[in-house]
Amino acid sequence: MTTVHQACYEILREQGLTTFFGNPGSNELPFLKDFPADFRYILGLQEAAVVGMADGFAQATGRPGFVNLHSAAGTGNAMGALANAWNSHTPLVVTAGQQVRSMVGVEALLANVDAATLPRPLVKWSCEPASAQEVPLALSRAIHMAATPAAGPVYVSVPYDDWAKEAGPGVEHLAKRRVETAGLPSPQRLASLKESLEQARNPLLIVGPDVDACGANGLAVALAEKLSMPVWMAPSAPRCSFPTTHPCFRGLLPAGIASISRLLEGHDLVLVVGAPVFRYHQYEPGDYLPAGTHLIAITCDVNEAARAPMGDAIIADIGLTLRALSENVSQTLRPLPAALRRPEPAPEQPGPLTPERVFDILDEMAPRDAIYVNESTSTTNILWERLRMTEPGSYYFAAAGGLGFALPAAVGIQLAKPERRVIGVIGDGSANYSIQALWTAAQYNIPTIFIIMKNGTYGALRWFAGVLQVENVPGLDVPGLDFCALARGYGVDALHVDSSETLAAALKQALAGNKPVLIEVETCTTR
Repeated sequence: MTTVHQACYEILREQGLTTFFGNPGSNELPFLKDFPADFRYILGLQEAAVVGMADGFAQATGRPGFVNLHSAAGTGNAMGALANAWNSHTPLVVTAGQQVRSMVGVEALLANVDAATLPRPLVKWSCEPASAQEVPLALSRAIHMAATPAAGPVYVSVPYDDWAKEAGPGVEHLAKRRVETAGLPSPQRLASLKESLEQARNPLLIVGPDVDACGANGLAVALAEKLSMPVWMAPSAPRCSFPTTHPCFRGLLPAGIASISRLLEGHDLVLVVGAPVFRYHQYEPGDYLPAGTHLIAITCDVNEAARAPMGDAIIADIGLTLRALSENVSQTLRPLPAALRRPEPAPEQPGPLTPERVFDILDEMAPRDAIYVNESTSTTNILWERLRMTEPGSYYFAAAGGLGFALPAAVGIQLAKPERRVIGVIGDGSANYSIQALWTAAQYNIPTIFIIMKNGTYGALRWFAGVLQVENVPGLDVPGLDFCALARGYGVDALHVDSSETLAAALKQALAGNKPVLIEVETCTTR
């Protein structure tokens, strides 16, 4: 007899989902019994950290990550992390244990009442199979749903008495299934787009995270060079899709309607590839587009295409479409844009380090293929100005703005990319949302470097208080934190620095080693 348990593990094995991220409860134990030797289980101490690690791992590998949560309580703990995964198009298969079927109706302890509804709208699809025999099909469907564009998290709740039941007939067909998409625009649409780009007087390219997610950074460079287009990263970008040292690169777009419109002034055609149009943040009303500007977006996400307030949209495969355009548009006679001047090195000054000085030292010492995971939200613009990010997959940020992403995501990304050094740049306020991930880094010897920008305040909130013109707001300071003590308590080596010399020495030591290190940096607040 083939059990549901056996059938599902065979599906997971054949589909390559052999790394589990989880924090188990009693409902999950029957699923995890007789854990196969060719699988690995990465334990996190809290579900938000678990999903954050899986999010980073899945984004870095480009394949679905697998998460196992504990019923409703574990799912609830993970909801903020699911919001980030949803907005970053991260393929995650999230499973949760459910009470035995006969106990769900009486709402016994640990019953996940209305389980399929709980994670919505932060998942592409969710279900609790109607019978044990439907569990393998639901799992197979979840894997394919998570991976197909636009990728995203899915959720399956399974009563724990289902695993020992006999699988239904035909289950052997599920393990080796493949589901693929083919999404190149029609020849007519490509020809029309090519003509629009070639005839534009002053075209502009805006690239988003899905360009980096499909490894099409080089194709975006080729298209920009052929048409001599200035290039911006989409606002609040969770990835870096264009080399920040390239002459065409102009930086990270702001996240206000009026601010973006001002920067688009004078461009008759704006091509947005792999990004929402646009992910605004602060309320800054104005015209969505300047007069005389036409916008065309290429996206893999029908929801992003439909909800955009302006412009035309093409739903297509990002990589294939960029390749077709870069190979077929004619070379323009316009010269390349003049490269932006890099900012001058930040001067030394007494007292805590400025963020500018921290990033100058980091840029000088880190490997050129380093991966940065950012959650120092008040210094994001400074990071983009001063760090040279030239390789694909070099930058990650919380796509929904949900704090607690960077610390566990850095662990998951380092696990997925052991050949590159992963450096988390994390604010002292942000780090507390998922500090438990340090334990996982220590236990599995995952050599992530965590840089804590310690200024004793929620810097981004202080900036917003100025924008919103509000005064005397409580809860904006976080004094009294000792991250070195916290790190050592979780088993991670920690170094406290308060000068350029001690920061350089700490980075040299961390980069030379092969174990996780936390560096607590005394910094001043941004201006």
